[in-house]
Amino acid sequence: MSMKSDARHAQHHALSFGVDLGGTKTEVVVLANTGEVLFRERRPTPAHDYTAILDNIVELVNLAQSRVGPAQAVGVGAPGTPIPSTGLLKNANTTCLIGKPLQADLSQRLQRPVRVENDANCFTLSEAVDGAGRGAQSVFGVILGTGVGGGLYLNGGITQGLHHIAGEWGHNPLPRRAAFQPDKDPVRWGRSCYCGLSDCIETHLSGPGLARTYLAFGGHCPDPQQAPLVEQICAYAKENDHAAQQVLALYDSQLAAALATVINLIDPEVIVLGGGVSNIEGLCERVEQALIPHVFNNEVNTRILRAEHGDSSGVRGAAWLSQHA
Repeated sequence: MSMKSDARHAQHHALSFGVDLGGTKTEVVVLANTGEVLFRERRPTPAHDYTAILDNIVELVNLAQSRVGPAQAVGVGAPGTPIPSTGLLKNANTTCLIGKPLQADLSQRLQRPVRVENDANCFTLSEAVDGAGRGAQSVFGVILGTGVGGGLYLNGGITQGLHHIAGEWGHNPLPRRAAFQPDKDPVRWGRSCYCGLSDCIETHLSGPGLARTYLAFGGHCPDPQQAPLVEQICAYAKENDHAAQQVLALYDSQLAAALATVINLIDPEVIVLGGGVSNIEGLCERVEQALIPHVFNNEVNTRILRAEHGDSSGVRGAAWLSQHA
């Protein structure tokens, strides 16, 4: 046996295989028990074909095994949630996954244990294990991107809840007291959400929600066919665009009020922000200060931190899942 093969054989028991199944890309990563990335590969997701999605994942996992050694188990972060009683996926924005036994099908094809978990839970697990929330006993992970999601880490593991929806704060109503000028605020309440309700936190605090608010304030839109991106709104604010500055200040207030409901309910040590909107400069620091009047306590010691692993947190969390598949 070669030295390289011998090393692979000696360490394969410590390898953690994770797959991040996204709407546009699918990524596999293999981590050593130290958290070091040993292998990474990314491919487009065939988002409208369930069988092709399965094939894609199997090919990526097999490629990873050919490079670093066999997987004992595989963790998968998915854009949806397995129903506890059946294992069928629900709430997936990659709609061809809805109602499919993703975990069972992948386990059968790969001939090894597979654990499928919501992608926000994978993000939270990653940041709690070896990211911004390392060392804390309670971490609430927040995704601020195309949608708004979350996950809850307590006492060494992800808390799923009875219906496997723990952390889904994005579909609570946005607190109306978050508006800084309730009588003059041009934000239009009554925003419909795909979940069937209106004015969910997601409809205001997601990237598209922030863009919608900016346009409601009369913001600049060079392409009427496409809403401005968060990065553009931030750039406009630096150029003294009054609407952009107002909207970003309002966003801080809305996010703080929404996170205060989480703190009042579960009182986590750390809240970690991820997703594209979390990249707004200074967001964590401003929100940490803005929390104070909303939290039911005379001081607020909750740390608001940006994700340490950025957009790699999801796939890293899926890899850590594999240790419990």
